[in-house]
Amino acid sequence: MKISTKGRYGVAAMMELALRYNEGLIPLKSISENQNISDKYLEQIFIKLKKAGVIISSRGVEGGYTLKDSPDKIRVGDIIRPLEGSMDPVGCLDSDKACSRRKECVMKSVWGKIKDSIENVIDDITLEDLIKEYSKQKESNIMYHI
Repeated sequence: MKISTKGRYGVAAMMELALRYNEGLIPLKSISENQNISDKYLEQIFIKLKKAGVIISSRGVEGGYTLKDSPDKIRVGDIIRPLEGSMDPVGCLDSDKACSRRKECVMKSVWGKIKDSIENVIDDITLEDLIKEYSKQKESNIMYHI
C-alpha cells in the first residue's frame, strides 16, 4: 500500500497544527507556506479533515484552522483514512467488491493480516507522538521534515 501525496501532506499539515496547537486558529496561508503545499491542494485536504471531525475552522480576517482535539487524542489513522480511504491492500477484502472465489481463497487471511497490521500502526501513533519525535530530532540538530 502506498500513501498518496494527499495523505502525506495531510499528516504534515496536521503536524503543523499540532505544533502550534496553543496558538489558536492558524491561517491556511501560513500552513501552506511552512509546509510548501499549494493553498488550493491544502484546502481540499482540510475539507475532508473537517468533514472527518479532526479539525475546526473559522472564516474571516481572524479565521484559520486548529485541531478539534488535543494532539494526544488524534491518531495518524484519523488523518489517513479520510484522505486515503480503505486500508485494504487488495480490493477483494472490501465486502462491496466480493470475489466469486472469496470463500475458498487461501490468500484472504494474508491480505486481512496486512490490513490489520497497517491499521494497528496508524492507530497506535498520535500527533503527540510525532511532536515528541520531532523534538528529539530537532534537539539532535538533525534536519527533519514534517
